[in-house]
Amino acid sequence: MSLKGKTLFITGASRGIGLAIALRAARDGANIAIAAKTTEPHPKLEGTIYSAADDIEKAGGKALPLIVDVREEAQVKEALDKTAATFGGLDIVVNNASAISLTPVAATDMKRFDLMHQINARGTFMVSKYALPHLQKSANPHILMLSPPLDMATKWFAPHTAYSMAKFGMSLVVLGLAGEQHGKIAVNALWPRTTIATAAVRNLLGGDALINMSRKPDILAEAAWRVFQKPKTFTGHFLIDDTFLAAEGISDFDQYRVNPSQPLQVDFFVPDDMPPPAGVSLKAMKT
Repeated sequence: MSLKGKTLFITGASRGIGLAIALRAARDGANIAIAAKTTEPHPKLEGTIYSAADDIEKAGGKALPLIVDVREEAQVKEALDKTAATFGGLDIVVNNASAISLTPVAATDMKRFDLMHQINARGTFMVSKYALPHLQKSANPHILMLSPPLDMATKWFAPHTAYSMAKFGMSLVVLGLAGEQHGKIAVNALWPRTTIATAAVRNLLGGDALINMSRKPDILAEAAWRVFQKPKTFTGHFLIDDTFLAAEGISDFDQYRVNPSQPLQVDFFVPDDMPPPAGVSLKAMKT
């Protein structure tokens, strides 16, 4: 199994989960377009499209850093066209870019509401839309959304209706597009069971304490890599990272813990009827 010579277009790939997926593919010798906005270092957000490109090249891949705001139609279309022209095609699209604001309805600024929907739901729809003509030329094309299973439970919406609407909007694209492109392009969603150690978790959700209760982005990178090995008929799935990896034969999930002495924090949107794989514990490990 390898992604050698395959071309990936990953939104939000300058850091975090997007970069981890890029680096896993780069180890195979894949071509990766880094579609993100960050061009200058930020004090709280590590990584730019250029530092990500350097990391990808060092890992063994070929990188194409592209300044892309997924809200801008012309930028998205031009970036996808340039990716296909540079590498001779396009095989995989990862819709990873996302915005978050965990506020109740009365406290949600409409500008923030619009931002989340423009990046999460509309951005995912638009990137996928303009990728279709390129992906249809690939032998085994994939679109992957970093979005949750469609579990329409009050508890996922009541605390932060606007964010949940925008995030589930990404998953609705999976539901519709998988049906539309069935047999032609694989379209799937991937979601972490636990919080993942990213800048967003540190800065917006819970600081270092929550980071210590999280898994590393590598778990999603490995899961994504294995999704891309599947045939294009593997489609319409809403995957939880550890459940999917367990089915793939992975048994050591402790390797992904940031701090084994801490219990793992379950992420938003993980359905109650999707428990951890047999033998996998979220409790703190004995030290």
